[in-house]
Amino acid sequence: MPSVPTRIDGPVAVIGDVHGQADKLRVILQKLARVPGIGNRWIVFIGDLVDRGPDSKTVIDMYCELAAQHSRVTWVCGNHELAMAGSIGLIQVPDFVDWPSRWLPHYDSDKTFASYGVEHGDLKGLREALPEEHARLMSDLPWSVEHAKYLFVHAGLDNNLPFNMQVNILRQRDYSLAHPAWLYDKSFVRTGPASDCPVTVVVGHVPLPQVHFGNRVIGTDTTGGVQGDLSCVLLPENVVITSGEDPPGGRPVPRQAHTAKKKPWWRPW
Repeated sequence: MPSVPTRIDGPVAVIGDVHGQADKLRVILQKLARVPGIGNRWIVFIGDLVDRGPDSKTVIDMYCELAAQHSRVTWVCGNHELAMAGSIGLIQVPDFVDWPSRWLPHYDSDKTFASYGVEHGDLKGLREALPEEHARLMSDLPWSVEHAKYLFVHAGLDNNLPFNMQVNILRQRDYSLAHPAWLYDKSFVRTGPASDCPVTVVVGHVPLPQVHFGNRVIGTDTTGGVQGDLSCVLLPENVVITSGEDPPGGRPVPRQAHTAKKKPWWRPW
């Protein structure tokens, strides 16, 4: 059973691919703390918290601290988490899937090693440096999170397969797949789901200049881990919050009154 919730309901704040960008995530969380009713809103991380950016360890620390103080937090597995988990032995994979040969040279994984204080390529050292809570989370992250109106999955769906069949596959997480489309495909965010999909599919994975609201698809990755502002989408309002200056079309986030009794619902970083 995944170590984070996989079925949620009610209002949601979905955060795009963080990729070790702790400073940008900190801004997003500070803005979310001022959203009215945030205590009743789910916060969904769409995957790829690690690699590329400068501080993957701090990002996961922030996730853990947030989850300890706000019960409605969950994390969808991204292709970078899958590659990392497979490379350092956090998940059981068949011999023919050689994760290290892909993760080490192609995923900007050197930033992740550095954030844990380990030399790049020292897989055993990285596994030993991983805090137990980080290892526990990354060893069984769900491939999707389900909601009555949304499906949260890192890259999207395979429109050649029935929707219900895919949901069942996502629940099972077949680690014998070397390149699972739901975590890797780059076309879905622009094509959208097939006609049998009854919900809006919320994805990350593909870097976009701004949050994309399509036909039953929302794309949330606006940095790719290398440029631009991190984005968060409030659902069902379709309001965008960013780590920079929020888009003109987005509704302003109200500020709480400064009183002694009103404090953020998590300790500010």
